[in-house]
Amino acid sequence: MTEPLLCIMGPTAAGKTDAAIALAQACNAELISVDSALVYRGLEIGAAQPDYPHHLIDIRDPLEIYTAADFVDDALEAVEAIRARGKVPIFVGGTMMYFKALLDGLSEMPPSDPEVRAEIEREAIQQGWPEMHRQLQAVDAVTAESLHPNHSQRISRALEVYRQTGVPMSHWRERSQGQKRDAICVALAPAERRILHERIELRFDHMLANGFLDEVEALYQRGDLHVDLPAVRAVGYRQLWSHLSQECSLETARDKGIAATRQLAKRQITWLRGWSGLHWLDSGAKNVQEQVKGQFRNYL
Repeated sequence: MTEPLLCIMGPTAAGKTDAAIALAQACNAELISVDSALVYRGLEIGAAQPDYPHHLIDIRDPLEIYTAADFVDDALEAVEAIRARGKVPIFVGGTMMYFKALLDGLSEMPPSDPEVRAEIEREAIQQGWPEMHRQLQAVDAVTAESLHPNHSQRISRALEVYRQTGVPMSHWRERSQGQKRDAICVALAPAERRILHERIELRFDHMLANGFLDEVEALYQRGDLHVDLPAVRAVGYRQLWSHLSQECSLETARDKGIAATRQLAKRQITWLRGWSGLHWLDSGAKNVQEQVKGQFRNYL
């Protein structure tokens, strides 16, 4: 690929999708979604599925596992098809592991996430490490077979890697260094964290008012899905699933969903701050769409 990949990144609820749609409408471009929830059919309201066409949306059943490696393969195929039509591909989303896999390859294990690890530890206290080992067996049989059911530290790390990325630890170990790709990356985020927190709460309540719980219940009633699947563990879905499982009230699920979304945004911003060569823009600026266009002007 001779042309750099054009990427619009940002935390959830920052407004990056609106900016990308406006840019695509004004230019000869097509959008490629970089979102680990939107790849699944049936995750629409809670995943803020856009009305404007995007590639890599609704491409998997929630029962399936979709890895970062799968994303890279599908994304590169979409890029080729878009360019063959004489158009410009623009990536937009907030799944940073997908962006990293696309631009840097999948050679390095992700760093430990204290929040994910603490969640696993809490589950282990309630269910026991043999049960956690069985959970690992369901998503990463290769690693699980190499571990004793009571080897808590390594089981915890393997589950942590999978829950962070959707990629089994065994896959990380086997995958060779991927090709680094040239890209122009723009990060959109509000100038103040308070603004982002307010947007997250307003959007979550808007989703609930527009049928989010019914959407999760439809998934719940299928009977073949469970909480260890990436689709069910998506932010918001996991919390409402707990309510449907009679583990908490709807009010508690709502509060936990908002808190989890804010934590997701925090992690996304942490990822972005570690990204080199990133162009930061205030998503609340009136001319933000023109600013994004300006960053990409030589390739549109």
